Parts: sequence; structure tokens; C-alpha cells
Amino acid sequence: MRILSGAQSSGRLHLGNYYGAIRQWVDLQHQGEALYFVANLHALNTIRDQNRARELTRDNAIEFLAFGLDPDKATLFRQSDVPEVCELYWILGTVIPMSNLERAHSYKDKVARGQAADFGLFAYPVLMAADILLYGADRVPVGKDQQQHIEFARDWATKFNATYVAGYDPKDPQGLKNGKPGILKLPESLIVEETAVVPGLDGQKMSRSYGNTIDIFAEDKEVKKRIMGIPTDSTPVESPKPTDSVLYKLLKLMLPAEQFAKTDESWRAGGFGYGTYKMQLLDAFHATFDGARAKRKELLSDSAQLEAILVRGAEKARAYAEPYIRDVRKAVGL
Repeated sequence: MRILSGAQSSGRLHLGNYYGAIRQWVDLQHQGEALYFVANLHALNTIRDQNRARELTRDNAIEFLAFGLDPDKATLFRQSDVPEVCELYWILGTVIPMSNLERAHSYKDKVARGQAADFGLFAYPVLMAADILLYGADRVPVGKDQQQHIEFARDWATKFNATYVAGYDPKDPQGLKNGKPGILKLPESLIVEETAVVPGLDGQKMSRSYGNTIDIFAEDKEVKKRIMGIPTDSTPVESPKPTDSVLYKLLKLMLPAEQFAKTDESWRAGGFGYGTYKMQLLDAFHATFDGARAKRKELLSDSAQLEAILVRGAEKARAYAEPYIRDVRKAVGL
């Protein structure tokens, strides 16, 4: 099984990144051929400062390693170090209907929130599809909000194959019946339901674009400020608390099951104020992430080692990509 995923280097990693994706990455690196990349081309949609772009690319790569990605087990690389992805991006774009892009949820949502409606944002799903299809990924761990992008990748791979592979049958994509498999493999999404949507401080999905994150590698003072500032209602201390609270959902996400069972009992019974539960969440944050936070500081001191890991990862990624892009070029006449 070949597993592929990536994360945009458009800001500091937060709880949504970890529980929605990176924790699964660490587990999945032991279950197949795992490729993970820092999506620094995607990040250009919002990061327009070259020094900040380089810094975030470096920091995100370091943070993936700090969380436990093992470069001897998983291929870690920068998206921009594999130029073939831009080639496939363009070739795919020549067969994709505009109507598909116009109905992309992420595009409509971000434009509604004030992000500039430029080509990069509009064509984002095409680059994401190229990211996936270039390496022949079988499984793509994503959050629930990214499911449409996986469906697009499957549809567009099918359209490309039907356009350029004589005898290709979309009902038999592997060619098991007629011996005419497609060039581009149809990927499957991998969603962990309990962490498919991590709530942000305002109750929406946790996202940098919403400004509602708890950043994992922020300074202690900032982490405490964000957690202690989680909005709550005016329920009296002695009363049961509402379970639709962001604070409750984050406690359920972060506390070990046995500890959460006790917290849930007291939450529903009443008798403790929200400040008590916020301190529980802060303690859980440090128990979960202080090891990675310390490891990040160690890794920051050895930039040569990081660069060697990323260069080696790009070489491995290009080796995975080579047979697919070669067949694509041949099929379209390049």
C-alpha cells in the first residue's frame, strides 16, 4: 500500500493539523510505502514573502520530524523539489472541466471569507490531484473537508485515462477484464472519523484561515492565553455544562480515555467552573506535546541534517514519480 499526504507550509502547525493528519501519518509510516511532503507550492496562495516562505517550509519539515516521522521509514520532501508535479498539474488541467473547479467547496468558502479569487486558489484542486496521482498513491489520509478533492482526483484520473488509453473501461480501472489498465491510479481517501473535524476556538473547523487555532509550537505564554481564552457560556459553577462546548470537544479529543471519562462525569454533574477544565486542557496539551516541542528545538540546531533528509526524500519521491510521468508524457505525445 502506498500512502501519500501533505500539509501546506502557510503557518505554524496546530491541533487540527496534528489530530486531523500528522498523528495518522506517524502510524501509517509503519504500514506501507509512505510519502509525506511540505506543500510549499500550495502555500504560495497566501504567503507572498520569500523569507517567510522558506522559514515556514523549514519549520514544518522540522515539526513533522519532531512528531515522530522517521525518514528511514517514510519519504519526507518539499513539494517544490519534484518539478514533475507541475508538469502533471498542467497536463491534467487540459482535460478538467471548468465546472468542476467552480463547484469546489474550498474555493467558494475561502473567497467568501475574503481570500483573493486568483488562479492559484481556483486551480488548487488540480495541483492537489497532481500531488496524489504522480506517485500512484493507494490511500490518502485527509480530513473530511478534503474528501471532495479526492473525488476530483479520481474523476480526473478516470477522464485522463479514458481520453488517452485506448480500450480503457472506467468500470475496470485496473484492466483486470480487458487488460487495458489506466495510466493514473484511482486513489482512496483515508479518514479517521473521530478526528475528521477538529474544532477551533470559535466552534468552526480549526484552520489558520479562520484565526481560531491553538499552535503546537507556540511559546508557553501564548498557548496558555489561547486555551484560557476559549469562549464559554455563563452556566453557573454548580450546574451541568453543555456538551456542545468547544472546550468539552477539545477535552474529549486530547484527554486519555480513562481521564476523559472522569471529566465527562463531572462536566455533566456540575460543581466545577470552566477555569478548572481549561487547566485540564492545558495540562493535557503539555503532556501530549512537550516531547515534540523539545525535539523541535534540537532539530533547529542542525540545518544541514534537515537539508540532507529533504534532498534524499526528493530523490526517492522522483523515483516513485518517474514511471507515471513517463507514461503520461508518452500518452499525450510529449
